[in-house]
Amino acid sequence: MRLTRRSCLGASLATLLMFAAGPAAAQGGQGPTVFAAASLKNALDDAAARWAALGHPAPKLSFAASNVLEAQIEQGAPADLFFSADLDWMEKAQAAGLIAPGTRVDLLANAIVLVAPSDAATPIDIRPGFDLAKALGGGRLAMGNVAAVPAGKYGKAALESLGAWEGVKAHVAEAESVRAALAFVARGEAPLGIVYATDAAAEPKVRIVGTFPAGSHPAIVYPVAVTKASRNPDSAAFLAFLRGPVARDAFTKQGFTVLDRPAAAP
Repeated sequence: MRLTRRSCLGASLATLLMFAAGPAAAQGGQGPTVFAAASLKNALDDAAARWAALGHPAPKLSFAASNVLEAQIEQGAPADLFFSADLDWMEKAQAAGLIAPGTRVDLLANAIVLVAPSDAATPIDIRPGFDLAKALGGGRLAMGNVAAVPAGKYGKAALESLGAWEGVKAHVAEAESVRAALAFVARGEAPLGIVYATDAAAEPKVRIVGTFPAGSHPAIVYPVAVTKASRNPDSAAFLAFLRGPVARDAFTKQGFTVLDRPAAAP
């Protein structure tokens, strides 16, 4: 009888300690799972660490190309938030009924740049009719997959509008994500690459040699939303945090422009 009472007291104490630590601790401390574009890694790692420092359960971050993430969500992967690097893949997810109504926000903007290894960087004047093929010198141009990866799509659109695509399309080394394209240049496997300005800022082994005019490609917008399948109680709160001043600082430090505008209802 004494053992039973002691066991009950122990269980009660454990329960009290769990609730004293907060509701998330009582539920096992499972933070929301965020499927995010690869280009967000540095900024979102920072924002997530700041969220956890406030006493919240740390979110689980999964980074890949936006097209890959959208396909995984469509196949039932357990994501609580989707943070895309372009509008197309978010709109595809929305059209498929995968996004919780009223939660989508077009949060960030970015730019695309031309990068070279930092020890061999010569400025290139990016303008209509510029000879990118000559600048490659027979090497390959690293880009995200031009049919699916947002940075690759933006890069191809810019090159087409500037009249440079036909001269380089046979020399493109397509990667599964913008970070993979960045790595090709950082390792010296490609003399030039097209990546986001924020990626270039995060990699000391590359240098920006030119910036593509904003009007040469569609606006680069990063939308984020809670998924319809999410059941995590912190999902909406983490999205609100991403829109707040603490996360804003993490994003701007990495070179993003914060837009924070609610998307129109589909």
